[in-house]
Amino acid sequence: MAARTDAARAEAVAAREGLVEELVRLEAAGRAAVDVPARLRREPAKVAGAAVGAAFLLAGGPGRIVRRLRRALRGPSADVPASMLPPQIERTLKKLGPDGDRVRGTLERDFARYLDERAPERRERDLGGTLSTLLSNVLKPVTQRAGRRLAEELFDADRTTSSDALRDVRSRRKRGSDR
Repeated sequence: MAARTDAARAEAVAAREGLVEELVRLEAAGRAAVDVPARLRREPAKVAGAAVGAAFLLAGGPGRIVRRLRRALRGPSADVPASMLPPQIERTLKKLGPDGDRVRGTLERDFARYLDERAPERRERDLGGTLSTLLSNVLKPVTQRAGRRLAEELFDADRTTSSDALRDVRSRRKRGSDR
């Protein structure tokens, strides 16, 4: 029985040492990942590029570019006029009579018939809007993935920084245990 106990104790001690070593590595990796000044000294263009790319994506840059392209292709949208009804329609409405409910019913029926007649034409015209919506739905995950990758690249611990941080953590732990 004592042999099994000794073996279990040795296994627990080894697991504890492994855990301590893993914690030391985790702390060093964390410190290296957030040590942006060290990475900036070593790879200024890469860090600056990753930061600018992440800022561009966080600020909604791709969506803004798509909207500007759409506006450039379609032209600016028209301002809403002060009066929505042209004078011709006002005159025609007055000819329909003074009964507002009857005029409203006539207008609703005529408008519904007009919409039914123009439905195929509208569907064809809306193809551009459908394509732009489809394109934005396809591009959104791509830009999100690129943003995540840039953020990971920005905070990724490279070997030099990671080994320096690991050495610092180990020496700090050693000094702490010597006291």
